[in-house]
Amino acid sequence: MASNLPIPIPPRTPTPPPDDSPNTSNQSPHLHDKDSLSPLRDTFPNPRGSLDPSDANRLSPTRAGFNLSPANALQPTDQSDNGSAGPFNFKTTTMAKGPVVKSNVGQRRGHKYKHSSISHQIFLEPPPRAPLALPNSLPIPTFKEYRSSMSKDQTTRFWWSVCHMSVAAYTLWSAHGSLAMTALSHLILFDSIGALLCVAVDILGNFEVWKRSSVRHPFGLERAEVLAGFAMCVLLLFMGMDLISHSLQHFLESSGHEPHHTHVHERVSLGRVDFTALLAISSTLISAIGLKNHGRIGKAMRFGYIESLPSVLSNPSHFLTLSCSTLLLLLPLVSIKLYNWLDVLLSSTISISMCVIGVRLVKTLGSMLLMSYSGPGVSEVIRDIEADPCVYGVDDARFWQVHYGLCMANLKLRVSGTEENLVRLRERIASLIKNRLGGGYGSGGQKWEVSLQFTAEKA
Repeated sequence: MASNLPIPIPPRTPTPPPDDSPNTSNQSPHLHDKDSLSPLRDTFPNPRGSLDPSDANRLSPTRAGFNLSPANALQPTDQSDNGSAGPFNFKTTTMAKGPVVKSNVGQRRGHKYKHSSISHQIFLEPPPRAPLALPNSLPIPTFKEYRSSMSKDQTTRFWWSVCHMSVAAYTLWSAHGSLAMTALSHLILFDSIGALLCVAVDILGNFEVWKRSSVRHPFGLERAEVLAGFAMCVLLLFMGMDLISHSLQHFLESSGHEPHHTHVHERVSLGRVDFTALLAISSTLISAIGLKNHGRIGKAMRFGYIESLPSVLSNPSHFLTLSCSTLLLLLPLVSIKLYNWLDVLLSSTISISMCVIGVRLVKTLGSMLLMSYSGPGVSEVIRDIEADPCVYGVDDARFWQVHYGLCMANLKLRVSGTEENLVRLRERIASLIKNRLGGGYGSGGQKWEVSLQFTAEKA
């Protein structure tokens, strides 16, 4: 009986099942075959089956010879139940012909907190904000654009300022032998520079960047005029100190002190003094009336002694130049001895006045550059505001000046009363500040912008 048992077939590498099931009806039903161990016969998957030697596909890996029985080949759905199927269950897979979609699996892009389920209640998106009404910046004109924008009137005023500067040069050239004429030449030079600055400011007013506010320049470029005026005042201060040193040197020489360098002081001729004085008076009046020279500086700096004079003489710079030019007409009419003392006295008076005006202007314009207000009347305004029956107290009061034409007042008050009374109080405070500090409507004073913050107190 041992000889009748079939010899076991060595294992082979299994092959995947074909797409089409093989035809098992042609398999031989014989169980014993003497050629079962022949390498030409495919009897490993099914010992009962037999292969046709004449079959050309008998060694093809696509032949389904792995099934143990024909019934299993015909029933593929029962492979997982009876365990007669092979260890691999290969199935035909059709590849997609479309483009491959990139997958985000395995890629870490960070956690977005606002998409988290918890953060919906914690992190809220800010409400949409309206765009700023102010532009970020405005174009600054070049020199070519600046020159091309000049009108005919502005061109005439520019050339007149150049002529005014030439008058200062002529006065300095003809001032040999007179310290008073030297001082007058310094004053005319200061006036001519101011006239040129007025024309430059007028031309810059043709451009939008001069007065319109932007993020880069909140108050426009008008503060550049304050900076230029500050530089002029420093120059005036140094010119006055230089004249004082020359007067001291002349006084020491006249008292018998030997100088290091010999200075020849000759008496100036009558015709030269008269012509220079009349030329200085005429040029100063034309610049003051036609160009409004030092008009803004005169409004920023108020002198109580000359404020009641006419418009031209109320400006300290014009008053000093015109008075000095008028006194020069008296020099040729006095004797030689009196001439020397009067010349030195007049030069010292002019130089000291230049220093006083320069210090006053430097202080005023310096505080303006530091965004503060140095004008009078602030304490009286606060006292009147506190006297109102609706006001309990003034917590904070800030007064500051931006440039020559704009001042601002910010006040924080503790008040009580009805809504109608508070509206009336707001209008009263704004009118009080504009009339007291700005000079009232129509006076041409500074423009005041008033902002008030009320804190209601319980009665």
